[in-house]
Amino acid sequence: MSQENLFSSIKGLVATGVSIAQTRLELLSVDVQIARNKFISLLIMIISALFFLFFGLVMLALYIVIYSWETDRMMALGLLTGAFLSIGIVLALLISQSLRNMPRLFEASIAELAKDREELK
Repeated sequence: MSQENLFSSIKGLVATGVSIAQTRLELLSVDVQIARNKFISLLIMIISALFFLFFGLVMLALYIVIYSWETDRMMALGLLTGAFLSIGIVLALLISQSLRNMPRLFEASIAELAKDREELK
């Protein structure tokens, strides 16, 4: 009789462990899907924004150079080049800082697994 109770306890423990593992894997799957969707939408927005900003800046530069063609076209080109390079450097620094401060991937899953480990101890 006690062996049956032992086997049923072990069976219940294994079933609980499998259930916990399945829940954690489902949570991990949801985290991956959310991260993928955010990444794709962010990438599309970045590419679109860069395309339109680049086109707008080229048109603005042409407008300024053509407008100042008779007076100081070299100064206009130099100022525009300096401005574009400065803005590019600032944006590159902001991007690198943003990448360093990104939240960890699967943060919710890691927190849940840590809670599970603490409960098992």
